[in-house]
Amino acid sequence: MKRLSRVEVDEFFTAQLAEWQAAADSFAALNQVKMKTVKVGDATFKAQFNPARIRSSAAKIDAASLKARKCFLCDENRPVEQRSLAFDENYKILVNPYPIFPKHLTVPSCLHTPQSIDGRIAHMMELAQALEDYEVFYNGPRCGASAPDHMHFQAGNKGFMPWLDDLKRANVEPVCSMPGAAMSIVDGLTRAAVIIKATSLAGGVAMFERMLECLPVPDGDVEPMMNILCSYCNGEWTVTVFPRKKHRPSCYGADGDDNILISPASVDMGGVLALPLEKDFVKIDENDIIAILDELCYSACEIGDMIKKLK
Repeated sequence: MKRLSRVEVDEFFTAQLAEWQAAADSFAALNQVKMKTVKVGDATFKAQFNPARIRSSAAKIDAASLKARKCFLCDENRPVEQRSLAFDENYKILVNPYPIFPKHLTVPSCLHTPQSIDGRIAHMMELAQALEDYEVFYNGPRCGASAPDHMHFQAGNKGFMPWLDDLKRANVEPVCSMPGAAMSIVDGLTRAAVIIKATSLAGGVAMFERMLECLPVPDGDVEPMMNILCSYCNGEWTVTVFPRKKHRPSCYGADGDDNILISPASVDMGGVLALPLEKDFVKIDENDIIAILDELCYSACEIGDMIKKLK
């Protein structure tokens, strides 16, 4: 694995914004983005009015739409200004030109292969270790990935999403442990999650793979629906898995005042709600957030029933 230094990544990011005006303008626009904080019990959510995210929120990911467009993560289809920084022989790091974070990276596979975490959680953990100032995230093919035809991770500034801070105050129920890793279920933060704390790569991978076998795979899908966050600090990985039961909430396609254009992905699950329409930013409140997450996510009891055989 190629270990990237903070300086190397920062220099790459700075150089890209100097060379690529469209990306520079997008990141400069973040300074004007409206933000508001919504408390939901012990959970913190930051709503972000970000018009540029319409590309992701409204992305058509059906087979016909994917076939009709060129893949924007493949080398030959990217803007000439968008350079890459090699991570290893499997991935390259790109600056995301439609940012949510002050520093927002996309890390696509070098090969055009479908979005799937199968066999790749070690890559995600290695990436989080290499990018220690970032939180790495993965969106399942029907859980917010706007390019489900091309395997990729993303990364953004650690601490920007409220999840890790909220986690310190959450109800955490231990499930099982093994050498180098322990698994728990998190409750009380509006959406339930599985947490894997790992002090070894092998332990974290083994625990994740055991958990993955317990989650349901919807008909027609290749893996359980989920979003994943991964960070590394002081020799320990924190891997958060949000099992999902639905792609988009009913408000996404609702008419009139009931409509909220939100297609939650990992960042939303992490506590930053990216809203491309100002009407939704103004409207969204505690009740909307509860309704959306209740519709998309399993409860702690449901997750416990799925993985109880691991106890």
